[in-house]
Amino acid sequence: MSNSIKLALFLIFLSNLTDAQAIKWTKDKIGSILADTASPEKVRLIAYPTIAYTPETRWEFGVSALLVYHAAKDTTNRLSEINAFTFITLESQYGLWLDHALYTDDNDWFFLGSLRWQSFPLRYYGIGASTPKTHSALVESNSILIRERVLKKVIPSVYAGLELDYQRLGSVRFLPADESNLLPLPLGAEGGSNLGLGLGIVYDNRHNLLNVRQGFFGELAYLRYNLFSESGRHFDKTSLDLRYYQTTFKNQVLAFQVLGITANGPVPYNLMAEMGGEVIMRGYYRGRYRDNSFAAMQAEYRWLPFSFSKRFGAALFASYGNVGENLSNLGDTSWKWGAGGGLRFLLFPRKDIYTRLDFAWTKESSGIYFFIGESF
Repeated sequence: MSNSIKLALFLIFLSNLTDAQAIKWTKDKIGSILADTASPEKVRLIAYPTIAYTPETRWEFGVSALLVYHAAKDTTNRLSEINAFTFITLESQYGLWLDHALYTDDNDWFFLGSLRWQSFPLRYYGIGASTPKTHSALVESNSILIRERVLKKVIPSVYAGLELDYQRLGSVRFLPADESNLLPLPLGAEGGSNLGLGLGIVYDNRHNLLNVRQGFFGELAYLRYNLFSESGRHFDKTSLDLRYYQTTFKNQVLAFQVLGITANGPVPYNLMAEMGGEVIMRGYYRGRYRDNSFAAMQAEYRWLPFSFSKRFGAALFASYGNVGENLSNLGDTSWKWGAGGGLRFLLFPRKDIYTRLDFAWTKESSGIYFFIGESF
């Protein structure tokens, strides 16, 4: 047998060996993640590829990483989580998201916030609750969003402190969907920066933010924007977010959320309250309706997991909401509804964390959503 043939056979053997080792490593890695054998007090980190479909992105591909831990490795402290996500979509969107909900030892401090850097073309339908069913423009832009809350425990479960909201919109282009029907450009169409500073008070007795089985969360926040700007575009925004969770039967949870947002002054279109997305009013395209004020409520019933399964569960949900120039005229137009259901898979058994795949329908559209943790 010639040396060249021997070398070829050796390379084939080595390739097969390497492939087998890679397959074994992948299998062991996935197995260790799904088994979640780490003790509850230990830090847990997982990174994995994602594929999803939403009304805003169509097909989306990305990589996610989730870090969960208890401060001081004490499971009596609330579960802290950091979620990082980078993505690219078939709608020419890409970006990096970083969300966190962090508690210090004895739950004395609570840091709650998010960072978004993205190029995210979105359809623009106009402003108000009676906009046309078809979008008037596709808005291309690059954006940075930083929302942070630094809250100190005042009494058990009650936190108060400072809130910050910074949003920068650049390279904005409104591409008309129909050249013969051009709408006036909204305030903020040229882009720019807006900084909001304010105060917030939070009541929170939840233990696991990614999967709440019992408890209450309430946040009242007031922010004033562009205090130090000479542009004259000062405006304020007040928001109220109430969430209640009740265990009904074993492994079953009934959850409610009421959300209200109202703003006064010259509000740029990108800082207006938006209906739709993966959190509330699922099934509506994000920003399908937008205005200075927004109110919505949703209810969800969860099986976590089914009685006949250790890791699979489900949920049913419904939502109801509307937008308006102010809270007093929300009833001037018919309110919108959404409903749906989804599957759940227990990803981290020891930390009670699920992934969700939701299917949502509305009178005019539908959506599919895949994320780690419940929507609220």
